[in-house]
Amino acid sequence: MDVVISQLFTGASTGAALLLIALGLSLTFGQMGVINMAHGEFLMAGAYTAYLTQQVVPNADISLLLAIPAAFVVAGLLGVLLEASVIQWMYHRPLDTLLVTFGVSLVLQQLAKDIFGAQAVAVEAPSWLHGQIPILGYRYPLSQLFILVLAVACLVGVAALLRYTRLGRQIRATVQSRDLAETVGVSTRRIDRLTFFLGSGLAGIAGVAVTRITATESTMGSEYIIWAFLVVVAGGIGQIKGAVIAAFAIGITRSFLTYFTDGSMAVVLTFLIVVVFLQLRPQGLFAVRTRSLV
Repeated sequence: MDVVISQLFTGASTGAALLLIALGLSLTFGQMGVINMAHGEFLMAGAYTAYLTQQVVPNADISLLLAIPAAFVVAGLLGVLLEASVIQWMYHRPLDTLLVTFGVSLVLQQLAKDIFGAQAVAVEAPSWLHGQIPILGYRYPLSQLFILVLAVACLVGVAALLRYTRLGRQIRATVQSRDLAETVGVSTRRIDRLTFFLGSGLAGIAGVAVTRITATESTMGSEYIIWAFLVVVAGGIGQIKGAVIAAFAIGITRSFLTYFTDGSMAVVLTFLIVVVFLQLRPQGLFAVRTRSLV
């Protein structure tokens, strides 16, 4: 029983990290159909923002909290820059966006390597994340609990934004039918750009979170981007609730497989399970209901 509980909590932490990354990707991929391979590098930008914040504010207890909004803004602005300079010319051409953003991701990786070096940099953990908290007999590391809480907070924030704000209603209208949204006065170009800012900013917050579980280096985004896409596709493109279920399902499955095999085999088996699932249900857990005129 102790093994089940410990693997569930470990898997929940992994799922929370995947959810943080996939949330933003679900918004941009679901609304605009952009396959943004540079999304992982926005995560990297968020992680390096946490590192730079700690250089300016050496007190780790405060700097990590300051890094969260800073990473959101930095990664969001990078996303807007990418959308305005490249993506806006490639809407409705998803394969082109895949190739172009893959090239952008390589450029950003090299840029980070030139600025920060090839070696990983350390982001010191604040004192309030040291230690563990007992839950159901399992001593849950506070750093993992922090990722879970941050993921839930971002999820609630995004859900509230989409449901209760004017911007959220405009985003949902654009997803359901871009043409109809424009007929009622919604500037879909402005909504696209704001959505890209929001989605990229969430990747930046994810970058701050994953500094607690992995090294901060130029290639760290590559480790997560494929899993984030799997979460988005398995959950159903543009479906937040699907992304939530898929992220935690993948995280917990991977955790249990890691216990019974090893890390590399667990990754392979989890990937195969997702591929088989998508063969049986290509639309993912949930399909988007649209009123598209096309």
